Amino acid sequence: MHKVYVIGVGMTKFEKPGRRTGWDYPAMAKESGSKALDDAGITFDRIEQAHVGYVFGDSTCGQRAVYELGMTGIPITNVNNNCSTGSTALYLAASAIRGGLADCTLALGFEKMQPGSLAAAYEDREWPVAKHVQALAEIREFASPPAPWMYGVAGLEHNERYGSTPEHFAKIAAKNHRHSANNPYAQFQDVYTVEDIKNAKTVYADAGLTRLMCSPTSDGSGAAVLASERFVEANDLGDRAVEIVGQAMVTDLPSTFGTNSAINLVGTDMSRTAADQVYAQTGLTPDDLDVIELHDCFAPNELFTYEALGLAGEGEGHKLVDGNDTTYGGRWVVNPSGGLISKGHPLGATGLAQCAELTWQLRGEAGARQVDGTAVALQHNIGLGGAAVVTAYQPANR
Repeated sequence: MHKVYVIGVGMTKFEKPGRRTGWDYPAMAKESGSKALDDAGITFDRIEQAHVGYVFGDSTCGQRAVYELGMTGIPITNVNNNCSTGSTALYLAASAIRGGLADCTLALGFEKMQPGSLAAAYEDREWPVAKHVQALAEIREFASPPAPWMYGVAGLEHNERYGSTPEHFAKIAAKNHRHSANNPYAQFQDVYTVEDIKNAKTVYADAGLTRLMCSPTSDGSGAAVLASERFVEANDLGDRAVEIVGQAMVTDLPSTFGTNSAINLVGTDMSRTAADQVYAQTGLTPDDLDVIELHDCFAPNELFTYEALGLAGEGEGHKLVDGNDTTYGGRWVVNPSGGLISKGHPLGATGLAQCAELTWQLRGEAGARQVDGTAVALQHNIGLGGAAVVTAYQPANR
């Protein structure tokens, strides 16, 4: 297999849906894609394939988006994998290089969303996560909106089984809001106390889940230019290139539905399996990691993901919260960008924004968010229905 490098990244600021009048997805893609190309120091005619992710849109939005950068006849694929769409586009763009099919590819993602809770786009066919919702409803009575209910039920399971509390979820959210204050790309840059977060508008009362523990709907775009080792060497990009040293994508497993566990129904075993595959590919362990961008769509999911990534043992994720182990000065810095909760969550762009943040961290270009001495970074992105993508990065010239 061929080595894969990130040579350029770019993103837009994430915004509340509709906040920027007339800001349509082609303009978003042009902004993030142009920044990524400029960062790589190349022009669009060097790109051999493009993989474009979005969840809400018609069939060839990917082509329309990329045409803002150029029209050179290259293959362009449209990618939809729910909330893991951006990292799935990254996975496909990397796979083309890894398999020797291309030397330079583009992964791009965007979303133009409607305000409010996510809803099914079509009512004349089965909802893709209906099987998950039905299984969860057998554990605890259904409540609307569905997404916070699903993660709230899983949070309650962790509370009841392992002794965590809603206070831990509030502390996770407070951390991520605090981190986002230093991120000019974040949708929110406000700092909140734990009490502010606990007293915010209730979204799922049974779990103590409030609005400030939930990721918002967002507009925005992210992009990454990937290249082979041959391309990096030929263009003298080694000093800025970041290697993807391990990557895995995993879909639902028998344990998703076979364990009567809400925590598994929201994808934790997928995440664990993908992380284990990446550790096996690279020889890395959780102790080797410095910075982690993970999928905190709701604060409980960050807690579950600590355990899935091996940062804590099963049922012990809340101990990391109590020990301040996942922020500056701790064992790892998790979601220095502010995470989905505060940076925002335009579904198709999220995985590529995570890639951008980790690339900046490994280059030492993250500004006030910079984690000193960052040498190894890990990305986790998940979509229900389902897919989990985990990616490990190190500088090319390490």
